[in-house]
Amino acid sequence: MAAPSDLIDQVSAHLSAFVERMRDETEAYGADAAALVSAAERTLGGGKRLRARFCHAGWASVASLHGSTVEPGSLWDACAALEIFQSAALVHDDLIDNSDTRRGRPAAHRAFETAHARQDWSGDAGAFGRASAVLLGDLLVAWSDDLLELGIAGHRHADAARAEYARMRRDVTIGQFLDIAEESAWSVNDDADHAERALRVVSLKAARYSVEQPLLIGAALAGADQAQRTALRAFGHPLGMAFQLRDDVLGVFGDERVTGKPAGDDLREGKRTLLIAWTREALAAPGRRLVDELLGDPQLTPDQIASLQATIAESGALARVERLIADYAADGEAALSGAPLDAEALELLRGLARDATQRTA
Repeated sequence: MAAPSDLIDQVSAHLSAFVERMRDETEAYGADAAALVSAAERTLGGGKRLRARFCHAGWASVASLHGSTVEPGSLWDACAALEIFQSAALVHDDLIDNSDTRRGRPAAHRAFETAHARQDWSGDAGAFGRASAVLLGDLLVAWSDDLLELGIAGHRHADAARAEYARMRRDVTIGQFLDIAEESAWSVNDDADHAERALRVVSLKAARYSVEQPLLIGAALAGADQAQRTALRAFGHPLGMAFQLRDDVLGVFGDERVTGKPAGDDLREGKRTLLIAWTREALAAPGRRLVDELLGDPQLTPDQIASLQATIAESGALARVERLIADYAADGEAALSGAPLDAEALELLRGLARDATQRTA
């Protein structure tokens, strides 16, 4: 079973080989096309490779029970394809949220905007940056499909892996729409429904595609049976919920030096997360109005950010979300008890659960 460093090396090697293939195939398209390919390559650097690690863990949890002990190339291609899809999602997410940075570097649309200005091109640099980021994200989605199909071509379990991958793509796209819809629709929906709606976004936009689906894609390639898929789903979904709720906490309270994004970014973007739903639930009408007036203002000052952070903490919402994260993590752990999965891989899954929920970035 691959160690984490070996896994990252394998995934990086498969990503590099695929990018070189794409570069060769588009070489005749000229310098501007080459710049787009290079931009796509840059998005693939860094990150925790968490989805690749879950995909590998899904494979490892059932492979030995089906007679496989050595990771096939198709698995590494699937892991790499998931990382490309993650990059596509981040490019589009940063554009939707109007974020300036990603992993401590300019977000893709900002980088395109800067390149436009630096080359003294005509027209609106900001519009060019936004349009280019849409197309970059689309290219990365296509690349993720291309690499997956190249990797699993002829594999006897290709259809099962392909079905899980398709479900992941659909769910995350719908979840992303529900996320942006909630930023507008909250004002006409009953306050009592806000928490449920926020959790639905967490499930579709993040939990399934960050943890559950990668596990199931890897397991599918190993020939997982129905009982094994059920166990991995019961582990992966609550863990994915905990993973995203941790992300929501970091989006409000995270250290910019660690997360690579400005402190309180989710507050400036107006994210209607569970933290906000439970904060508003605990406040009297004047307090709710103040939160609603501040939330989503891109010009929030550090003092206003600090005030909102204090309100969220003092309302009890932060503590409630932390308890829910712990409960989801416990549900995931409970799902592993007696599960028909490889014993050694169970420890791998538990380690990944800790990494996903007890993190600072």
